[in-house]
Amino acid sequence: MNPVLVIVALLMAACLPLNPHNGQGTISDDNPVTPTPENPSTPNEEGSGETDGYKLVWADYFNGESLSADDWNIEVNGNGGGNNELQYYRAENVTVGKEPSTGAGCLILTAKTEKYSGKSFTSGRLNTKNRHFFTHGKIESSIMMPSTANGLWPAFWLLGNDIDTNNWPKCGEIDIVEMGNSAGIKNGTQATYFNGACHWGFYKNGAYPNYARSLNAPYSLQDGQFHLFTLIWDEESITMYLDLDKNPSAEPYYKMNIVDNDGDWAVAKYFHHDFFIVYDLAVGGNFPGIHNASGITALADGPASMYIDFVKVYQK
Repeated sequence: MNPVLVIVALLMAACLPLNPHNGQGTISDDNPVTPTPENPSTPNEEGSGETDGYKLVWADYFNGESLSADDWNIEVNGNGGGNNELQYYRAENVTVGKEPSTGAGCLILTAKTEKYSGKSFTSGRLNTKNRHFFTHGKIESSIMMPSTANGLWPAFWLLGNDIDTNNWPKCGEIDIVEMGNSAGIKNGTQATYFNGACHWGFYKNGAYPNYARSLNAPYSLQDGQFHLFTLIWDEESITMYLDLDKNPSAEPYYKMNIVDNDGDWAVAKYFHHDFFIVYDLAVGGNFPGIHNASGITALADGPASMYIDFVKVYQK
């Protein structure tokens, strides 16, 4: 399948409440550009820490027997993320172990059909808030996605580390990858349909500025293989790439300029400060468009897991 880019003002942000976007304050789309050739690190390889002028400043390869409490906060709640999600996030659903087919040491988020505290499903979510946070750089993660059909919503994303004093969306949000959207369900393309997005500003007349871009990858991203998702974030732009380790000259699937500083909604006011990393595997909710447990078919044959081989943060 040839990639088909669809520019959309999607009403989605991983696990956060959204309002319909009325078109005001949207950053117009940039045409994809050929990136500077990369020299990516080998997956799960603790190498020199240098790549194309970037220096490795933090990484987690998940090769131990447990998750480091110095690096990660495991979230425990059943509040639905503001998106009417159906899961309860439990610490038990966040583990470190081996991916069965490759033996790679991984962070594992597991979604289950399990009645717990009024919910029909449990799953996992964690973040690096106040532990590891960054302004600008290259952030990459190698992820084996679960089959999302129907109802799973895996995501790898960033939130402003000032969220406790600047409520969302004023803190800013960068969604590097999300899967499981209702459009993919409708079109039967869940294995290839994914997106990047940014959200910022504040509510005005019931709306706030956001920009999302969705596309169908030229191959399945739910094929039992690890895929590399890369964010390059600097003073000029936010740019996202798929599988640069396999295709170093790949064009970005998402790009947004972040230099405009004119007005209260100006994008530059929201994306030049520290952000932290979030992973989650949501079940149902507004993004998949499934709000009843009976509509979740992805867990019919048992639990499903999202495997994260590594996360790396580089800065110049």
